[in-house]
Amino acid sequence: MVFKYDLAQFIPFRDAEECARVRAIKKEDVTKHQNPDFKIRIIEDAHEFYTEFALDIVGRIKKALDEDRRFVGIFPVGPMSQYDIAAKIINRFKISMKHVHTFNMDEYADQNGNAAPLEWAGSFQRAMIESFFWKVDESLRPPLSQIHFPTKNNLQAYGKMIEDSGGADVCYGGIGWCGHIAFWEAHLGDEFRDDLESYKKAGPRLVELHPMTIMQNALHSFGGDWSWVPPKAYTIGPAQILAAKDRSFWLDGQLGGGMSWQRFIARLVAHGTVNVYVPGSILQTVPGTYTLLGGVAENVEIRMA
Repeated sequence: MVFKYDLAQFIPFRDAEECARVRAIKKEDVTKHQNPDFKIRIIEDAHEFYTEFALDIVGRIKKALDEDRRFVGIFPVGPMSQYDIAAKIINRFKISMKHVHTFNMDEYADQNGNAAPLEWAGSFQRAMIESFFWKVDESLRPPLSQIHFPTKNNLQAYGKMIEDSGGADVCYGGIGWCGHIAFWEAHLGDEFRDDLESYKKAGPRLVELHPMTIMQNALHSFGGDWSWVPPKAYTIGPAQILAAKDRSFWLDGQLGGGMSWQRFIARLVAHGTVNVYVPGSILQTVPGTYTLLGGVAENVEIRMA
């Protein structure tokens, strides 16, 4: 029996036929893409996944050091496990990070636009400091003045700060449940509609978080407590992601019991129509890598508990 129904009204991307098409993409086909410069791969083992991510970070930092030039990177909070591995490699081989300038993709904010402070356990500043920078030996760390986060005070200048640093060598990231990149949310598409070119030029802003993002972040960072997730965030825009010299996105959204919240959105972002309601879909239009943890790449199927 066929059971047909509309998508829930709060979902910004509403093309049910396109959703069905990408849902049907099998694991063995998920790495195939018409853009040869948009390289999709699967890493089955979690330890290998995070180690490869860490090696990518360290490799780029070391290459810039060897070439006696500045390294500028845009970094996410999520995935996170790669940072501990990267710090250990940096310490073991005594790789200086004095030439490193980092710009985080985003930071939580309250309803009035006040950015989450370093002292708050859920802040991205604290996550990066504790999970990465402060795990690096003090003699090797970059100065705090070279570690940046978007806030109320620097929002208007944040994009130019990246440009003035020489432009990002790489933009790292993940994909949100609604398809967001950084905290550039799916519902922001309402502002641009069919104007994809203007969308690609949009820069940093303060954003009201989409309900799917609130629920996703409650699951993986706040013990399932959606009341604990801040309502807004500061974020870079598509312009900063596309302007980077390279893009390296890593999807590790697995849950227990063989489940993954990221299986469908990973496919919609990588294989769906490029559009303003699936922010990550713009990654298809430029060179970059898109790495899936094995469980994320598995087929999208109904599984009743």
